[in-house]
Amino acid sequence: MKYLDEFRDGALAQNLAARIRREVEPGRHYALMEFCGGHTHAICRHGIEDLLPASVRLIHGPGCPVCVLPSGRLQAAIELVERERVILCSYGDLLRVPGAHGDTLLKAKARGADIRMVYSVSDALDIARRQADRHIVFFAIGFETTTPPTAVAIRQAQQEGLGNFSVYCNHVLTPPALRAILATPTPVRLDGCIGPAHVSTIIGSEPYQFVATEHRRPLVIAGFEPLDVLQAISMLVRQINAGKAEVENEYTRAVNPGGNRKAQRLMDEVFTRRSTFEWRGLGWLPDSALHIRPEFAEWDAEQRFDLPAIRAADHKACACGDVLRGVKHPQDCTVFGAACTPDHPLGSCMVSAEGACAAHYHYGRFRGAAAP
Repeated sequence: MKYLDEFRDGALAQNLAARIRREVEPGRHYALMEFCGGHTHAICRHGIEDLLPASVRLIHGPGCPVCVLPSGRLQAAIELVERERVILCSYGDLLRVPGAHGDTLLKAKARGADIRMVYSVSDALDIARRQADRHIVFFAIGFETTTPPTAVAIRQAQQEGLGNFSVYCNHVLTPPALRAILATPTPVRLDGCIGPAHVSTIIGSEPYQFVATEHRRPLVIAGFEPLDVLQAISMLVRQINAGKAEVENEYTRAVNPGGNRKAQRLMDEVFTRRSTFEWRGLGWLPDSALHIRPEFAEWDAEQRFDLPAIRAADHKACACGDVLRGVKHPQDCTVFGAACTPDHPLGSCMVSAEGACAAHYHYGRFRGAAAP
């Protein structure tokens, strides 16, 4: 398949890995964070860590939107669907993420709540069109990648006069989270970052300039295929060796400096920034999430149903917050692979298709420190 097979060539991967081994400097260590959960799964799935020299360490970041959603926001959705008897439409990953006291949307569904899995926000719109006697709430989640479709749906609902449709907005932004990671002292000093792929097709490469100018770290935007990731690592190693801190774009076939201006205008039309928003593992971050503008308040579930702010703690044994900050490796968690598995998750990182713990369980469970 064009633009896929070319980036999974095993011989080229071995050549790239050999080049990285030649380029690393003796006695020097390279700590590189891949922000995006899609990169984490690509790294684990394709065994990229096995190809790298021991001096190159890959650290997982907070780039999984399901993982960073705090328990309180999830619990608010559970209480909404049970209190108001609405139809709540959600992506599949969210159904099994533990909220307060281990409650989940799936358990709420078993108790009788009308919760439906959808593949896109347009599916939720279709349900609203077919069931005019019921109110449909779409549980919107994701980074800049999934925000434009939500904006389209809200604008479409306004144009059609769909008064029985609203959105519970949990869209978050990549640059503020990356800024928080770089500004917070951690036991591990990051030497460089692998920038997200899909997010960057929307926002471009320009918003990451602060990584280089303010924090003096190189960042390379990379595609999701194994050769993309290896090439980005090679580019980062070269910058680090040369003492450079620049934003580079490996994913040139899809990302340009300015990004998708049409999508950006659409997001600005429908959404505005929240003054602060809670992230699992990172706490409350300023200007890091989106809120539906007052002009579209009729389609804002938080305004329509006056949803309360709920504070809920994660499971005490779960180290998901530390994993999202790059402080811990999934296998450093005492319950990884034992009490916490994809079948019985204690934390969101073991549930999501982009979660670091799920990636290590499925593709690298016995690499390094063995699971309990």
